[in-house]
Amino acid sequence: MMDHDAIAAEVLEALAARRQIAPFSERLPGFAMADAYVVTAALRRIRDARGERWVGRKIGFTNSDIWAEYNVHSPIWGDMFDTTVSDLAPGEVFGLTALLEPRIEPEIVFGLSTAPDPGMDEAALLGCIGWVAHGFEIVQSVFPDWSIAAPDAVAGLGMHGALKIGPRQPLADAPEGGWLEALSGFSITITCDGIEVDKGGGANVLGGPLTPLRHLVEMLEDDSHNPPLAAGEIVTTGTLTRPFPVAPGERWATAIDGLPIAGIEIVFD
Repeated sequence: MMDHDAIAAEVLEALAARRQIAPFSERLPGFAMADAYVVTAALRRIRDARGERWVGRKIGFTNSDIWAEYNVHSPIWGDMFDTTVSDLAPGEVFGLTALLEPRIEPEIVFGLSTAPDPGMDEAALLGCIGWVAHGFEIVQSVFPDWSIAAPDAVAGLGMHGALKIGPRQPLADAPEGGWLEALSGFSITITCDGIEVDKGGGANVLGGPLTPLRHLVEMLEDDSHNPPLAAGEIVTTGTLTRPFPVAPGERWATAIDGLPIAGIEIVFD
């Protein structure tokens, strides 16, 4: 029998010590996605017991352009807690010291006002969303050189390090053409120290950020270890561009075209 609690404890101990560990898929025969999501539940129990407050989920690997690079071929999800999620302050300087091989991902973030039900399409899911925001997820890897298989990514906290959320736009303030069209059709440019490094858009995340949300609802429907999405949760929907390594002293910024949401900026320390 695989000891999922021990795997969860090893991940948390490694992150606390800022040391990396060998992927579980390389040293635990048969370690699969089903095991990884049992580890997710164990991680949540441990973190809850030590006083962290669970605030939502991150959806990862929704951008199929990067699947081959990371040896992951479908979306995954992980929990987020109040210790890693916060609003992005104007001119914020974010310290990277506690993170392992951090990378930046510009994402669309949803705040759920009601719990979505399985079977809802994207239009119905819109009715469950209270606000939309643009944020930076800072991902990290407890496994050296980001050498992972999909179950490792899940067990490694979904590769989540932090989420910094920009201004929240109420869903009632719809853009011209409506949110469905805008969320799939907008574009984004990301820069580092004023130099453009990539372009992307809503279509990069499974055709639009509502589709990863629908995918997550369906994944959780068949999960006996983890709860379904609930009202009040924050859900971040995957990187709109390629992820990029970040280092102290860098200033990263985005510009968005096609959404009533401004670009954001962060400086790393």
